[in-house]
Amino acid sequence: MRIAVFDTKHYDRQALESANVAFGHELTFFEPRLNAQTVSLVLGFDAVCPFVNDCIDDSVVERMAAAGVMLVTLRCAGYNGVDLAACARYGVAVTRVPAYSPEAVAEHAFALLLSVVRHTHKAYARVRELNFALDGLVGFNLQGKTFGVLGTGRIGLAAIRIARGFGMRVLACDPRPQVEEAASLGFEYCSMARLLGESDVLSLHLPLSVATHHIINAKALAAMKPMAVLINTSRGGLVDTSALIDALKAGHLTGVGLDVYEMEEGVFFQDLSAACLQDDQLARLLTFPNVLVTSHQGFLTQEALAAIARTTLENAQAYERGEHLLNEVLL
Repeated sequence: MRIAVFDTKHYDRQALESANVAFGHELTFFEPRLNAQTVSLVLGFDAVCPFVNDCIDDSVVERMAAAGVMLVTLRCAGYNGVDLAACARYGVAVTRVPAYSPEAVAEHAFALLLSVVRHTHKAYARVRELNFALDGLVGFNLQGKTFGVLGTGRIGLAAIRIARGFGMRVLACDPRPQVEEAASLGFEYCSMARLLGESDVLSLHLPLSVATHHIINAKALAAMKPMAVLINTSRGGLVDTSALIDALKAGHLTGVGLDVYEMEEGVFFQDLSAACLQDDQLARLLTFPNVLVTSHQGFLTQEALAAIARTTLENAQAYERGEHLLNEVLL
């Protein structure tokens, strides 16, 4: 199968080329994202392989279908950038990678959490300048604190396992509770109101949808336990950035760790060190000493990249052979 792979970096290419030895697809890599401006590049291909911030809207789907591209094989779990209704209308199949390495993202959530509460990122910068003072670096123990999890899918459960290892009490909120997992891991499901009011740390592990967009808004932030920590390694649109800035300005939160941002397209995955940041909200977030932002790297481990590549190409192979699409995204 001839596959156009969009929004690629060297690590994507290495992982996909290595995995493709077992499949033999014809892969062509493009650095730009797939969108209305770049869709002309799909001519001559059977399938496209976009990433999390590509925009496959109605006009893009129409032009892909006209070019004979009938498969979108996403190399990510999220599919909010794909117009599923348009795909269904034009007969374009959509597959994704629902689980690559839940541990990779969950571990990154704790990397952010530990850095925020123990100020390791600040300490590193200080020591590089030969400043060995400890003033301003007082943190708090995770042991005995309440870890709140919003969303208990594979990544949420992986985060809970880590939290329990730290000796944390765990509360969770999900419309589809996993009762057996709760019993075996020793955590409790509760209402959203209780989760916000009792969590010392709130970690988000939800997909982005109409229902979850800005689920952490001004009202939710005000209901959070005073001096709590917010961690988001899921989707940027879960958090209302403007409301988050207001909460930070009011001193309501101890710290925030973000691996995602709702307007990250065109910023994350790019080197903008020689440019002027045009996003005023992101620029404001970066001024807070208790906010740590990473560039959507929760997936970036050797194990996760290999799993993503393998599943992406397996999905393409299943489509090519006319087999059942185990990871198909349906409207």
